[in-house]
Amino acid sequence: MKQSKLSKAVSQILMASVLGLGISNVALAQAENETNDQENTDTLALDDVKVTARRTEESAQDVPVAVTNFSREDLQDAQAENLDGLAGAVPNMNLVLGRGSASSANIYIRGIGQPDALQTFDPGVGIYVDGVYMSRIQGALMSLYDVDRIEVLRGPQGTLYGKNTIGGAVNVVTRKPSDEFSGEFEFLFGDYSKTSGKAYLTGGISENTNMSLSMVHSLDNGYVTDPVTNQHYNDRDNTAARLIIDSNPTSQLNWTLSFDYTDQENALTLGKAEAPLIAIDFADPTNPILTYLPDPGEYNFHGRSSFNNDENQELRHYGVSFSVDYMMNEAWTFKSITAYRDLQSDSFIDIDATVLQLGDVFVGVDQNQTSQEFQFLYDNNSGFNAVMGLYYMKEDVPSHQEAYADDFLRFAGVPLDFLRTIDDDLETTSYALFTQANWTLTDRWGLSAGLRYSKDKKSYDRTTTTTSVAGPFLDGTFAFQASDSWDDITPMVSLDYSISKDHMVYASVSKGFKSGGFNGRANAATDVSSFDPETVWTYEIGGKSMFFDNRMRANWAVFSSDYEDFQARVAEDISSFPVINAAELDIKGAELEMTWLLSASTSIYSSIGYLDAQYKEFFDFRYPDQDRSEDTPPFSPEWTFRLGINHNVYLDGGATLRMGANASFTDDMYLSVDNREVLSQDQYWLTNAYVAYDFADPAWSIRAGGKNLTDEVYKVDAQEFASVGNIQTAYYGAPRTWYVALNYRF
Repeated sequence: MKQSKLSKAVSQILMASVLGLGISNVALAQAENETNDQENTDTLALDDVKVTARRTEESAQDVPVAVTNFSREDLQDAQAENLDGLAGAVPNMNLVLGRGSASSANIYIRGIGQPDALQTFDPGVGIYVDGVYMSRIQGALMSLYDVDRIEVLRGPQGTLYGKNTIGGAVNVVTRKPSDEFSGEFEFLFGDYSKTSGKAYLTGGISENTNMSLSMVHSLDNGYVTDPVTNQHYNDRDNTAARLIIDSNPTSQLNWTLSFDYTDQENALTLGKAEAPLIAIDFADPTNPILTYLPDPGEYNFHGRSSFNNDENQELRHYGVSFSVDYMMNEAWTFKSITAYRDLQSDSFIDIDATVLQLGDVFVGVDQNQTSQEFQFLYDNNSGFNAVMGLYYMKEDVPSHQEAYADDFLRFAGVPLDFLRTIDDDLETTSYALFTQANWTLTDRWGLSAGLRYSKDKKSYDRTTTTTSVAGPFLDGTFAFQASDSWDDITPMVSLDYSISKDHMVYASVSKGFKSGGFNGRANAATDVSSFDPETVWTYEIGGKSMFFDNRMRANWAVFSSDYEDFQARVAEDISSFPVINAAELDIKGAELEMTWLLSASTSIYSSIGYLDAQYKEFFDFRYPDQDRSEDTPPFSPEWTFRLGINHNVYLDGGATLRMGANASFTDDMYLSVDNREVLSQDQYWLTNAYVAYDFADPAWSIRAGGKNLTDEVYKVDAQEFASVGNIQTAYYGAPRTWYVALNYRF
């Protein structure tokens, strides 16, 4: 992209600030004798939002990092029950339900991510819960009921986090237990037979120790239906709980023990076949046989599957963590985070999304990870602070998989049964040493610098057995073992300047690293390969400002990223799916977030993102004479936009009526590396709204809301296995939904 185009886009974004952009918790500081319907403009201001993006609590306006913060109130107003409820809420972030899975999260930030849940890939965007890294995108769509806040950091993160993440980080911070006994209960019902019950209890259990317990159970029938059998798909039957014990035995020591558990019993997550499906006859392999034609009309959320014996998607996910903070003296603090996580997933996935057996699979995963992080934090209270850390993680991911394709292969017109079984095991050991220091050079200038060393060791065992009536064409067992290691040094440096107490600008450069791996779909010796790590250099300038006596907040960033060794899974033939370091990308963009407190009862917010992601080169061995650099990287819409409003009406007698609405826009994008037109999504808008009534008795409130009010039909993810029956399957976002919830607090 030419620089003039980027400059024009940045100018358009800055001009859009008059709309009011961003997400923030609104605080109304009023005079002591002020009534609800009177505004004291001298004391009206936005809250000072606190974040821990740099491992210490700071004002978001002082941190030279592109970070979006969501408070508990923000999450409720966004109607975000699970992590994917943040879809459309952060500029240049794509966050959706992962393809064919009820529990996976597909997250891209600034054009960088990893949609494949296969264990041989590392996530492109890191998810952290109370400092603990979640190494799989499976199980990442967690309930947000007991969350205090979420921080979304854009750009490479590593010099402050235990596990390096190349695209960005989603930092989830849970609610800290209170010493006062209190609680909250909620019952919700909605369409598609949706019901959920939530509970949160907290209180002191001894003089220095507090505890909290949160629980949620939610279910619905699902919004995809088999028109013949009335079977429902894409449903939810989830149960989650978290227990936290927090203790301060002395003024210097704090420890926290946390245990969480998630159980999911979901039906299939069914997509829609977007391209004609074919079978191959070995008697005449050059002439494929048409077996299915997709409905050319708009998707009506009807679908059928070859799985008809209660095959479903089950997940058990639990973890325990123990963190210790010890203040050694006035300047030094030691912190330890010890964690263990275990994930068991048994999922049937109908990849072709029809009654045919072309790409039907069972994937059983039994993952566990143990991690240990040590941090030494220094603060001389005179303008210098630093973090030094050591990180270790050991992960084991054995899995059993089965692939069924009885309708794919034939001989002289006779169908050939096909079964492939795979047993594999990936072991990963990660080490890291990281440090970052922040200096206040003068009353206006600040400097931050960090360095990280990362090393990943991986070993992979795979055995695949194919059984088919096709006999010598496909029968046989293939096994291989591989091991390798990758390491890298990733620095960052930023310089910030305070123009005044309300305006700060910064410039930064940072490097990100994502480990290499092995081809987890190798079925023959020719497929055995490893792929190299991805790296990215990101250059960014940004600013953070407050206007109108702290009634308007505006944060912006302009960035350029040099992204190398993009890991792409491609399809070569009916059983070969290599992973190649196919491309280098040039990614440029700009972002603006802002909140405007118009009055004591009304605020507007919005965000806008511009992204220009282009391949500098794309070498695909399948097409050695073809230049693919003109292709478009997947999940990289050029424009994302969000605009919303919150308004309160203070009623006689002390009750309050709260209401809000927002609309988000996502530009055109491809959902597959190979840029299949049927796996692309045109630009679309989503509109959501809510209304809540807070009774004069503050214990009670009732809320009603709806999402996708215009009933937009839109794709969010895709499966592309065109070499197997021409499979090109899209997954769609939920249609219009509504709910009513009753809440009680004490």
